[in-house]
Amino acid sequence: MDYRAELEEKGSRAKQAARKLATLPTNIKNQALLNMADALEEHQETLLAANARDMENGRAKGLSSSLLDRLLLNGSRIKAMADGLRQIAALPDPVGEVLGMWRRPNGLEIGKVRVPLGVIGIIYEARPNVTVDAAGLCLKAGNAVILRGGSEAINSNIAITKVITRAAQAAGIPEGAIQLIETTDRQAVNALLRLNRYLDVIIPRGSAGLIQTVVENSTIPVIETGIGVCHTFVDASADLAMAQEIAFNAKVSRPAVCNAMETLLVHRAIAAEFLPSALERLHQAGVELRGCPETRRYHPAVKPATDEDWATEYLDLILAVKVVGNLEEALEHIAAYGTRHSEAIVTRDYDNARRFLQEVDAAAVYVNASTRFTDGFEFGFGAEIGISTQKLHARGPMGLPELTSIKYIVYGNGQIR
Repeated sequence: MDYRAELEEKGSRAKQAARKLATLPTNIKNQALLNMADALEEHQETLLAANARDMENGRAKGLSSSLLDRLLLNGSRIKAMADGLRQIAALPDPVGEVLGMWRRPNGLEIGKVRVPLGVIGIIYEARPNVTVDAAGLCLKAGNAVILRGGSEAINSNIAITKVITRAAQAAGIPEGAIQLIETTDRQAVNALLRLNRYLDVIIPRGSAGLIQTVVENSTIPVIETGIGVCHTFVDASADLAMAQEIAFNAKVSRPAVCNAMETLLVHRAIAAEFLPSALERLHQAGVELRGCPETRRYHPAVKPATDEDWATEYLDLILAVKVVGNLEEALEHIAAYGTRHSEAIVTRDYDNARRFLQEVDAAAVYVNASTRFTDGFEFGFGAEIGISTQKLHARGPMGLPELTSIKYIVYGNGQIR
């Protein structure tokens, strides 16, 4: 089916809405966000019923447990989505922020201010909470948004969008500011990727395959939110009790997200002391362990790891483990297999901590903390559009400032060149 006409109409409405949003007072945007938060909680039963249909369909299709976990809505997750919107409302409005002002010798006064990007297209997979996060952040930053969620969450996304759109418009947000593509046909994505007449940027959020498809086919500028092959390196000087807690949290707390640890690197000097109990705890939690020959000596459940394992984002209770001889070897491994998302070292050695921070090329680099903190909410951004692993325009959790561009404003009194 040809979706170009439908998408052209959505794009046109979004562009008209974006013009109004760009100059909308902060208090109206904040009231819309608060309305949206209240509406999510007031219509919880409707949202849960829609999500139950998605969960039933997902089980029938044989979705993995990790994908089903990403898809699931419950009371606490709906409350978290609502609280995220309230936190966004409480944050400073980036639009109109003056980033600099200076006077030239000829008397011209030049200013640099934040302005919205315009119309943002967001393509994502099975997490319905992204619908709320994306809509809220785009709205506060003065952008219109066209959303295209995964087919697995279609009923949830339709229900959520209807609820928050009505609530936003009641506060004065223009029609067309928040729109959802309600078909699961992939041809609609192809049509969206060619709406460069209306859209200013596309942000894909999901698997490596999704991101690659968008990058290869879009005629619109793309901000990549990358996959997360995240590492934790336990150094020779590490507090081993702390290291075990960090590693366990990074893998087990929520394995289906991009900031979960996929590879554990352990310094040879403490491997015999650290690995037996750490591996046993992970094994008891249901983690499938894959390791190098040296790692396999410390627990019978460890399967042989292949080169493919070091480069895999499992998004599941699977962990690759490798013993390394020193910090240099750990850095080399991360440089070879990391995806520039989030990396951590557990150490009491100040010099090693500084070297790790300086040499690791990633959006977020941690000392003595879990990679699971790479998240817009945890960073105090209210929510996030995604974790950008590229270096142009935005990097790391993308909050409100990352959804703006800049404009130069120039005051004169008759100067000519």
